Amino acid sequence: MSAHPLLRALARLLPVFVLAFTAGVARAGVPDRLVIDKGWTFRLAPGNAQLGAHPEAAPWRAAAVPGTVHTDLLAHKLIPDPYVGAAEAGLQWIGLADWEYRTRFDVPRAARGSARSDLVFEGLDTYAEVWLNGDQLLAADNAFRTWRAPVQRKLRAKGNELRIVLRSPIARLLPQVQAMPHKLAGNYPSPYGDEPKDAMTGNFARKPGYHYGWDWGPRYVTAGIWKPVVLQSWDALRIDDLQLRQDHVDEARADIAAVASLDAVRAGQFELRLWQTAPDGKRSLAAQRRVALHAGANRIELPVHVDRPQRWFPTGYGAQALYRYQLDAVDGKAVTASTSTRTGLRSVALRRDPDDKGRSFYFVVNGIPVFAKGANSIPFDMFQPRVTKAQLRRVLQSARDANMNFVRSWGGGYYESDAFFDLADELGLLVWQDFMFGGGMQPAYDDAFRASVIAEARDQLRRLRNHPSIVLWCGNNEEEIAWKYWGHGKTLKEADPVFADQVWKGYVQLFGLELRKVVAEEGGGIGYWASSPGDDLAEVANTPASGDMHYWEVWGNPAHPPAKFLEVTPRFMSEYGLQAWPVQRTIDAFARREEQGIATPVIEAHQKFQAGKGNARLMKYVHYEFGEPKDFAGFVYLSQAAQAEGIELAALHHRASRPFTMGSLFWQLNDVWPGASWSGIDWFGRWKALQFHARRFYAPVAVAALRGAAGTTSVSLLNDRTRQVRGELRLRVMALDGKILRDERKPVELAPLSAAKVADYRDAELLGNADPASTVAVFDLQAEGEPASRRVVYFAAAKQLAWNPAGLRAELRRDGDGHVLEIAASRLARAVWIGFGDVDAELSDNALTVLPGESVTLRVASAATGQALRAALHIESLADAVQTNTPSISRTP
Repeated sequence: MSAHPLLRALARLLPVFVLAFTAGVARAGVPDRLVIDKGWTFRLAPGNAQLGAHPEAAPWRAAAVPGTVHTDLLAHKLIPDPYVGAAEAGLQWIGLADWEYRTRFDVPRAARGSARSDLVFEGLDTYAEVWLNGDQLLAADNAFRTWRAPVQRKLRAKGNELRIVLRSPIARLLPQVQAMPHKLAGNYPSPYGDEPKDAMTGNFARKPGYHYGWDWGPRYVTAGIWKPVVLQSWDALRIDDLQLRQDHVDEARADIAAVASLDAVRAGQFELRLWQTAPDGKRSLAAQRRVALHAGANRIELPVHVDRPQRWFPTGYGAQALYRYQLDAVDGKAVTASTSTRTGLRSVALRRDPDDKGRSFYFVVNGIPVFAKGANSIPFDMFQPRVTKAQLRRVLQSARDANMNFVRSWGGGYYESDAFFDLADELGLLVWQDFMFGGGMQPAYDDAFRASVIAEARDQLRRLRNHPSIVLWCGNNEEEIAWKYWGHGKTLKEADPVFADQVWKGYVQLFGLELRKVVAEEGGGIGYWASSPGDDLAEVANTPASGDMHYWEVWGNPAHPPAKFLEVTPRFMSEYGLQAWPVQRTIDAFARREEQGIATPVIEAHQKFQAGKGNARLMKYVHYEFGEPKDFAGFVYLSQAAQAEGIELAALHHRASRPFTMGSLFWQLNDVWPGASWSGIDWFGRWKALQFHARRFYAPVAVAALRGAAGTTSVSLLNDRTRQVRGELRLRVMALDGKILRDERKPVELAPLSAAKVADYRDAELLGNADPASTVAVFDLQAEGEPASRRVVYFAAAKQLAWNPAGLRAELRRDGDGHVLEIAASRLARAVWIGFGDVDAELSDNALTVLPGESVTLRVASAATGQALRAALHIESLADAVQTNTPSISRTP
């Protein structure tokens, strides 16, 4: 006889009741966490040499924690906005000063009565002396470390005074650097006299290198309590860390070791329960174990097995399934400590397969060889605490929207926030994470320096290792090639060969051995790479044959034209770039119109390449293709067109070279402030022409038609999908006025994960008797289920083509809750840019080529009315920005 329906229902619900009861046990004794972020004040430290010139900074004033000195001074209007005008030179005194912060806080009775209490400083920038109630707790010297101090017998019920003195890193380090008979090469010498050009201090400090200035950002050597200050109190147990080490993941099964690091006040028996919440929200008990802990540090592993796991994939290859795990430590019926973390289950490997040319360099995720498409990210602001999650989301979502799947987090800034990596996990962006070494050479021969770096590395690995997005840890950016090829090593070897040998041995010890070891111990199986670019300390670095490559002979020295990109075929291109100015609205945010011109002081202050003179290099790249701009606005517009078209050429070449080449990461994704740079997205989050082009040249299915210097166009079909794709390839040869000279179509099949060359055309084959100055070849790929892909091939530089007004027409109309913009042209319109002035509006596409007689429909997202959008609408194309007569553009008319 079958059971009564009510009994069957109770039987089904019983596990749920048990689960709910077990999960809902009392949480007495769980460590308290008091964030100390109220009541902070700051001042210029007494006795400082800067007091005479800046007495206004002497009184105590309210401060923000987390924060920085610069932003606190700005909040009180004691300094001008560091991003507006040419304020930089007048603010260098801040980095030479010592600063003092203080607050008072009360401690609840429960915390005072706890067996243990620690003050935890998650980020102190950089040389910081910390005092509690008149007693010094610690002296910090590394902005990237977490500092923890026991305070359980030092706390009062009311009015605990916490005081932090932040010493100038320049003043602190300069005497010892100046005392060196032979100096280590730094990065960018200061043009402001705050430190000598031959005694740079930045590479001796464990502090964000970009604070000392870079060729895309200003020099603001700030200081501050840049991450939270927390009082942690507990009676029995604190969970220091929960690692989810993925020992094996495939379609059938995931084997995970949940590794708990526990700090026990005293020896005792505890029940450890690990709860799993699957991507679909289903919660279950994943592991349970009774453990005997000894007083102090304990390390416990709990095995977890997941059948048929929902795996995490990079964007374009599958879903971003994320599991959450919660660890409870139970003493009797009370949860005494608890923590949770999130991860995605995936396998990842860096493949270095030898062949007749060298060795490969590519990433395999869940068995899929991934072509890395993306860019390098730099810090999102000069003053990190004011970076918001909305700002991070805007940029990283823009990366994904541009069909990127990969970001290299560059080593001259700071280790990004948890929010950055959470977003990368959710968006499916793979992350190459540098350790924070941006260039120059470090004093790695010093044992104490190396020990500090290793402690920093452990802190950051433990904080970040559960993120499925991280696929590589890299020792540094460009230090190896700087030493080997930029003269730094040669100069020091000639001056002091004994010291030079000591420097290089220290470098190998840190980047070849010690960081590799700590990644192996703490990284959960993620690979390590000694330096970028490099071949993991092989004798030859930055070679196309093996490892990753940075290529700066386009833009840098000797400043080859962009066509040179086609002559370099790397295994993995991790840096290359071209510079451009941001859109006019962004320039207007820091410079009045009368201050704008190619060589005006404010514009040069926001052009950091070549210490402000970089517009000459940028103009060279405008001239290569387009000739002379009409005015400063035309220069800005053409700089974006030159950047976008040049990077497109390189990226498509890299993609067409698959599988020899397996990565293309242009420099750079984002900006640290508003100014000229190599970014595709400016500081406000606005897209340059490059970012719109990237969405097309990084499309999963695309056509690459690349015309080389010899006058041959190679046509390749690119497919990053894991399935075969069918479609049609169309070739049209047409005059600029739209006359069709040739029109051919053929069906094509694209193999999965492939690049296949389908044709080579000499110019004569395409042109026949047509005039190269007024003729183009248009290659269109239309694949099933994919956006159309197009490449227009020109047979001469744009400045040599017979441009006439394009006859652009635009119609804006209401469409549902938004607007659409329809654009048409009577002649070929190249580099079409649509703007709305100061009106907030985002377009579904921009930086377009519109063929004669073709109509393009774009969506416009804006809160503005149709009338306001029409009044603000401005459309231009290449024919509007260049001229044959070349007046001076030193100032805007």
